[in-house]
Amino acid sequence: MSLPAVNVSQTPEEKFREYLVSRSRPQRYTDQQRDMVRFIFSQHHHFDADQLIDAMKKASFSVSRATVYRTLTKLVDSGLLRKLELGPRMCYEHDYGYPQHEHLQCGQCGKMIEFQSLALESALREVARLHHFNASGHTLIIRGTCQECNRSRSNKRMLDLI
Repeated sequence: MSLPAVNVSQTPEEKFREYLVSRSRPQRYTDQQRDMVRFIFSQHHHFDADQLIDAMKKASFSVSRATVYRTLTKLVDSGLLRKLELGPRMCYEHDYGYPQHEHLQCGQCGKMIEFQSLALESALREVARLHHFNASGHTLIIRGTCQECNRSRSNKRMLDLI
């Protein structure tokens, strides 16, 4: 399922630049940061810092590991990216310009499936209301096994019976 884009008033670049200058100690927007924002928002998938570094190097971008880690933290703080904790691994995804959604994560192949559920959203709002809780957001990751890995495992079992 492909998530519909949400209309936004600024590009990710403009929003990040605005975030940097609005901090208590304004920071400059470097060429490496610009390249990272453009690269990250030119595609939509989940990634960790090492995957981003490798992909940028393959695309001939020069970016230091320290800059990647610092900039990822700033992109999360600015609301452009969301950080997902996948066990010991920190993964990132677009937050700006994309609707609230949930995830299914395959423990076999690592595949992330994004989905939206009005019933789930309604249930979460109701739970917050019952507890007089003012929710500002949530992250839900359902772990299990995807269809392809289930099919593959099922085929292996059939072969074991022969």
